[in-house]
Amino acid sequence: MSFFYRHRVLLGLCCLVLAVAVTFGICFFALVRTAAQSLRLTIVIDAGHGGVDGGVVGVRSGTRESDINLALSRILQERFEEAGFVVIQTRPTEAGLYGAATPGYKRRDMEKRAEIIRGASPAAMISIHQNFFSQTSRRGAQVFYREDSDSGKTLASLIQTSLNSMPECVKRSQALAGDYFVLNCSDVPAVIVECGFLSNPEDEALLLTSSYREKLADAIAEGTLSFFSSAANLARISRANG
Repeated sequence: MSFFYRHRVLLGLCCLVLAVAVTFGICFFALVRTAAQSLRLTIVIDAGHGGVDGGVVGVRSGTRESDINLALSRILQERFEEAGFVVIQTRPTEAGLYGAATPGYKRRDMEKRAEIIRGASPAAMISIHQNFFSQTSRRGAQVFYREDSDSGKTLASLIQTSLNSMPECVKRSQALAGDYFVLNCSDVPAVIVECGFLSNPEDEALLLTSSYREKLADAIAEGTLSFFSSAANLARISRANG
C-alpha cells in the first residue's frame, strides 16, 4: 500500500469518526432538550451576595461582586431556558434575601436561598460568585462541589473542563471539593462557580465586559448540558421526577 494511499484512507477514517462524533453529540444535546422539556427539569441559579452584602470588589473599578453575579446569572437563565429548562433564580434582583439589614441578615439570606433551592426540587443548582486573593497574580475560574456528592463532582468537573477550554483561560484548573452552605443545603447536584478573581486586574477587566460574561455563560451551560447528556444522569433524574 503506497504512502499516499495509506494516508488517504487514514484521512477518510478520521473524517468518518468526526462525523459520527458530531452526530452523536447533536443527538445527545437534542435528547437533553427533549428530556428537559418533557420532564420539566428545573435548574436553580444562585447569584451570590446582594443588597448590603456586595461581596468582594474589583481592585481597580470597585465594582461589586454581587452586580457581576447577577448580570451573569441572567445570561445563564436565557441559555438554560433556550435549552428547555425551567429556571429559578434565588436572587432575581439587586436586593438581598434577608429582609431588613439588621444583625443576623447574612444567616437569614443564606437560609432563604436554601429554602428556595429545596422548594424547587431542581435537577441541579449553580451558584455564581467571583473570587479574591491577596496575591494579585492569581486568576481564572474555579468550580467547587460538595465532597460527598458524586453527581456534584461530575457536574463540577464538566463545567470546569468547559471553562478551561475558553481561549481566555490562562490556568487550567481542576474542580475542587468545598464545604459551603449553599452546597450542603440539599442533595441535588450543586456547584459554586467562582468565575474569576476581582483581585486580578486582567480578570476584572474581562468580567466587566458583557462579551466575556456571555462566553462564561456559554461555557457553564455547555458543561451542564454535558452532564445531562449522560444516560445515567437522565435516568436518575427521571426516577426522581417520577
